[in-house]
Amino acid sequence: MGLEHKLVQKMGQSLLMTPQLQQAIKLLQLGRLEYQDAIQKELLENPVLEESREDFEGKGSPGAPEGMETGPTVLSGPLSAPDSEDSSSGSTNSEPKADWEDYSDTFTDYQGSASAKGASSFEDRQPPEVVATQHETLEQHLLAQIRFQDFSTQDAFIAQNIAGNLNRDGFLDCSFEELATACDSSVEDVMMVADTLRFLDPIGCCTKNLQECLLTQLEARGLANGLESRIISSHLDKLEKRKYDAIAKAEGVTREDIGRAIAMIRNLEPRPGRPFADETVRYIVPDVYVQKVGKDFIVTLNEEGVPRLQINPMYTSLLKESGASQNDHKAYLTERVRAASWLIKSIQQRQQTIFRVTESIVKSQRAFFEHGVSHLKPLVLKDVADDIGMHESTVSRVTTEKYVHTPQGLFELKFFFTSGIKTDTGDISSSSVKDQIKTIIAAESPTNPISDQQIVDMLKVKNIDIARRTVAKYRETLGIPSSSQRKQIL
Repeated sequence: MGLEHKLVQKMGQSLLMTPQLQQAIKLLQLGRLEYQDAIQKELLENPVLEESREDFEGKGSPGAPEGMETGPTVLSGPLSAPDSEDSSSGSTNSEPKADWEDYSDTFTDYQGSASAKGASSFEDRQPPEVVATQHETLEQHLLAQIRFQDFSTQDAFIAQNIAGNLNRDGFLDCSFEELATACDSSVEDVMMVADTLRFLDPIGCCTKNLQECLLTQLEARGLANGLESRIISSHLDKLEKRKYDAIAKAEGVTREDIGRAIAMIRNLEPRPGRPFADETVRYIVPDVYVQKVGKDFIVTLNEEGVPRLQINPMYTSLLKESGASQNDHKAYLTERVRAASWLIKSIQQRQQTIFRVTESIVKSQRAFFEHGVSHLKPLVLKDVADDIGMHESTVSRVTTEKYVHTPQGLFELKFFFTSGIKTDTGDISSSSVKDQIKTIIAAESPTNPISDQQIVDMLKVKNIDIARRTVAKYRETLGIPSSSQRKQIL
């Protein structure tokens, strides 16, 4: 059989990921903060884009995407299609004509050429208000104390290396041998310096593990030889499993003595570096509001803080001038206007999709919005996708990192998609079962916690028949420890 080259014509269909489609998909899956950053970036990079003047004149509705019904939209009402007109029309106000060449310097700057107008005479430094709000790290806190210690030059160098090798919990992240090699010193010198540092503020840092950390704190309180120290030294594994009777028997003391010792241990800090961890609080701003007015639920998009974009009419008028010269500047401006138009349409499509998905969720989960988590129904992405005529992947993207404010609280849109559990009275949402497990455990006695099998029996009374391992899985998902770990001594 011979090999030969041939030219063959073939007809077929394929989906091409154009830059415009990629941009629309990217905007769709962005969370609110990233979405705001993306818009601000486009405003800075694209000279033809500007914030809509309607925002300043009080026109338009912040509750619905461009081209949709203004004001709040009732759940049962129709959903208008987005405006199909080209967004580049901008404002209807007439603009004075200008010479095309007057703007050549402006576009030269945007094309990347060097320009004195873009130079900055300020030093590259952080503003005072940013410096004032910076969080002090554990290393900085320790270095400030090390300067006041009576250390030799070599010991001070070792101390600085120890402070720089702590993890976020305040524990030493490397061995004494590694530190000795890095500091060109002996292991004994490193251990001596570390022994001093563990009593600096916060007490217990610069230790190697939890046991050393707790023992250091007890020693600082004068309890180095007390029952608390013996429990930490010899029975830490039993303490984690709450085997209080075994600890009392091994130490030859009563349960009351163990209870008092454990009360003292609970006042210790297991992670001394925690107060210095940079954990900036990030507040969640909802993308959608669902409010009940009478018997209807109203769905409103949250447009606060997100600029509404339009194309500057001055640039579109320049492009329409018949006498404008065909040069690189006009080609650049044409490309920028086209990119701005696609961006505005992508934003409108994003907002419309979020609105329609939320509308479908409210329609499917109306019992939840009326009564709470216990009435949440099983729902999958395909149900919403079929309802609004979109693909499941689109629904998945639009529900990622999007939040809705409801009469029952603030939830991520993905929260409403849960699997179902079959019962005698019909399917029930797994989230509803988790909520019932959480309620049962919250009402238990601290000294006599409810076991997983007892929870199974209590749910069976409510016609919810699930296995014990399923209860254990849901309990672990909720972050609730086992019954033996929840047991307390009063």
